[in-house]
Amino acid sequence: MSLRLLTLSNGRKMPQLGLGTWKSKPDEVGNAVKSAIDIGYRHFDTAYAYFNEKEIGDALKEVLSDGKVKREELFIVTKLLYLSPESVRKNFMESYKKLQLDYIDLYLIHTPIPLQADETGGLKKDETGAYVTDDIDYLDTYKEMEKLVDDGLVKSIGVSNFNHKQLERILGVAKHKPVTNQIEVHPYFTRTKLINWCLERNIITTCYSPFASLDRPWAKDDDPNLLKDQVVKSIASKHNKTPAQVLLRFCIDLGCAVIPKSVNPGRMKENFEIFNFKLTPEEVTSIQSLNRNWMMSVDAFWHPARNHPFYPFNEF
Repeated sequence: MSLRLLTLSNGRKMPQLGLGTWKSKPDEVGNAVKSAIDIGYRHFDTAYAYFNEKEIGDALKEVLSDGKVKREELFIVTKLLYLSPESVRKNFMESYKKLQLDYIDLYLIHTPIPLQADETGGLKKDETGAYVTDDIDYLDTYKEMEKLVDDGLVKSIGVSNFNHKQLERILGVAKHKPVTNQIEVHPYFTRTKLINWCLERNIITTCYSPFASLDRPWAKDDDPNLLKDQVVKSIASKHNKTPAQVLLRFCIDLGCAVIPKSVNPGRMKENFEIFNFKLTPEEVTSIQSLNRNWMMSVDAFWHPARNHPFYPFNEF
């Protein structure tokens, strides 16, 4: 089964389905990447903050050396965590060296909220355990990222966790337009207005946590479980598919890219087999009706920064 490609606003191609690696442990992620390549994945998403870029880079170097894939077949994404303009190239080069590639396909600002680093290079926290923020403007960050494109180190740039007003600010000054906005999307947090706003401006939405990150460390026993939702299960039964496949197809049928995380070859194969069926418009509407504006990461990460002027969830 071949991957469907999306055309970005700069003409480059991005596989619509990718492998997410948030929460993939360093001792597991390398084998996951190699198994995914055998299955047919070519789009791999990581970030400085995931602390597994070196292991991903080792796996990519191995498969490229073995001739299993060519570099131009792969689409590798990573993200900038620290937004100070003077840190952009430094932080990028750390990721670049770990991934061991001659260029990165897509580099994203991980969050519009500027976070401070501690003395070890990790995220700085205050006495309450909340991440410490700064007053850096992401527009200055973005301008530095554009230089990486000019220098041939990065093919495309974009953002993650931005709202429409923040994207509009970037579009007002961008030399290299953001090609994607990577955001949490699933039936309990559909983001329909933002997805449509981006589509109208030829910005692809990449959906992360399409299953609402069931293995998130802060999950509660009584949290809703999308894989057990009766609407999703009913639609899955009609198509002779699993609930997970329906959730991924939901993102695909919205015109988005999607990056489910797994290190299990069986689940990766299941997640890959979503291009031989299509949801009806009525089924898409039915799934969208499940929206409850439930962001699985709000309390663990975003809530402590809710008073920052660049907190992105006060707007769509």
